[in-house]
Amino acid sequence: MNISALSRAANEARGLAMDAVHACSSGHLGLPLGCAEIGSVLYGHALQHNPADPKWLNRDRFILSAGHGSMFLYTWLHLSGYASVDHEQVKKFRVLGSHTPGHPEFHETAGVEATTGPLGQGISNAVGYAVSQKMAAAKFNTAAHTIFDNHIIALAGDGCMQEGVAMEAVAFAGHFKLDNLILIYDSNDVTLDAMAKESQSEDAAARFAAIGWAVQTVDGHDMAAFLAALEKAKAATGRPQLIVARTLIGKGIPEVAGTSKAHGEGGAKFVDAARKALGLPDEHFFVSGETRAHFAAHAKALATRQDAWNTTFAAWQAANPALARDLAAAVSGEVPADLLSRIPAFPADAKIATRKAGSDVLQPIAEAVPALVGGSADLYGSTLNYIASSKDFTPANWSGRNIRFGIREHGMCGIMNGIAYDGLFRASGATFLVFADYCRASIRLAAISGLSPIYIFTHDSVGVGEDGPTHQPVETVSGLRVIPNLDVIRPADPEETAGAFAAALQRKTGPTLLALSRQAVPMLNEASVEARRAGVAKGAYILVKETAALDAILLAAGSEVQHAVAAAKQLGAGTRVVSVPSFLRFDQQPQAYKDEVLPPSCRRRVAIEAGVTALWWKYVGLDGKVVGIDRFGLSGPGGKVMEVLGITATAVVTATKSLP
Repeated sequence: MNISALSRAANEARGLAMDAVHACSSGHLGLPLGCAEIGSVLYGHALQHNPADPKWLNRDRFILSAGHGSMFLYTWLHLSGYASVDHEQVKKFRVLGSHTPGHPEFHETAGVEATTGPLGQGISNAVGYAVSQKMAAAKFNTAAHTIFDNHIIALAGDGCMQEGVAMEAVAFAGHFKLDNLILIYDSNDVTLDAMAKESQSEDAAARFAAIGWAVQTVDGHDMAAFLAALEKAKAATGRPQLIVARTLIGKGIPEVAGTSKAHGEGGAKFVDAARKALGLPDEHFFVSGETRAHFAAHAKALATRQDAWNTTFAAWQAANPALARDLAAAVSGEVPADLLSRIPAFPADAKIATRKAGSDVLQPIAEAVPALVGGSADLYGSTLNYIASSKDFTPANWSGRNIRFGIREHGMCGIMNGIAYDGLFRASGATFLVFADYCRASIRLAAISGLSPIYIFTHDSVGVGEDGPTHQPVETVSGLRVIPNLDVIRPADPEETAGAFAAALQRKTGPTLLALSRQAVPMLNEASVEARRAGVAKGAYILVKETAALDAILLAAGSEVQHAVAAAKQLGAGTRVVSVPSFLRFDQQPQAYKDEVLPPSCRRRVAIEAGVTALWWKYVGLDGKVVGIDRFGLSGPGGKVMEVLGITATAVVTATKSLP
């Protein structure tokens, strides 16, 4: 390691961060300045990556969990030679439309492995990456060829370490002995508002050691010491690795260094003097020829390393054509075109909960899509999403497709995002729907990032019954439907459930949440198996077609569709029933299709769902009515609770007859 070259690069990186934050009068200087030596060692020497091929399968994955320090990442991607972060992009930090947004965004910038900023999320994402790479190594490595042997490296600060989602994930990592995971803790004793001692007093090293991590503590500005710790962590086995790097936040700006004022842009007004003290010239956004030369030479060495891997990979492909096909399908996200036809039809007289139907559907789907993996937050016995043909993911069996996340709903969804970011496996996970609020920040980030995890969330309404209002998610479905790019599907019967699972797997542009019932539902044989399955993909479809002049339209989702069907029989031949399993999908249909399903000429419309009513008004209009539950639920038998709260066919009939 060339200490002199890397020290120069660290100071020039500080200058770039100062100039970028100063130019836009916005951003966070503390981490980019305090961790400059760490960045220099990682990107200038130790990280296994290739700027010319940012998606190299065997690269080390680096996740900046403390995403507010984004100029740290942009600076080192720029110096490393990533084309998407050229000199002009560094100058455009936080400028609308640039590749250097305020917080790192996946898909926006090559070299950014995760969308981070909400603290703690990047740590859970890193754990997910580590899970994915352990699975990949177990499935694809052979005795003759090792194609996956990389490491997942995350950088986090005190704020990340205080977040619950991070602690859920690190406990999981310790238990599952994810020894390909290295967490660098930028320990500078400062948070945004005040010194860290005002809100924390624990011994982080002792805490991590107690939950199964190996721990080292180093001076984060001593590059030789940090490199030695990093190399030891990479060589270690049996435990995830924590490197506590003691740093001076805002190092390089004496007026704010070591204080909470250094966290944000507080030091920007001192940058001219600071740059001079660092030995930088008056030229802003300066990078010396020597630093350029160092990173150019390093890039060549990195490319040579990948060339050697490419030779091994080609030999592996030739020796293992079936595995090679599986890997190619996994990377591309390939889903069989005939996926729906691989799911057997349900008996016409079946009456089962959609969670049970989901379990039945999952088995042939898991066989058809080997990249699908699943997990549960200690609820396999209730969510019924266990892949029966596989076993548990454990340190003794990294190839297991069933992940026991424990009672860590938020951690589960953050880890699922990490698996999804890695792009080798399709992540699914399950819990009760009411606990979606524990997961919401991770779900939102999946939607922002265009990830495609599948949430199998059961016990979807007051039909949960005796567990009472704490477990009855009356507001949850609507609260999730308003998240942009999240497809919430609430199927009405087993065949719609089959369509929902297939639609979720075929979606590649965002996450899907399946809201499944605990209570049994009847088969809706008013439409064919094919119509119900295909109808889910369009979001809404005509389940019962009127046989006389159209007089009224009844809309419903999930277990309440049966009540709309029963009501239509009482209301007469001019009544149409529309099942609406997915608002997002229906809203994305061409206007002609939407008008076909909901003719504008028919304004006598009633919707029913066992939840809050607000979102249904866009479909029923001001002339219509909504039968729902705008209050919390009750403890009692599910059917009785539904009846008391007015979720019945009789209520639909009454509402429809009251319309002019």
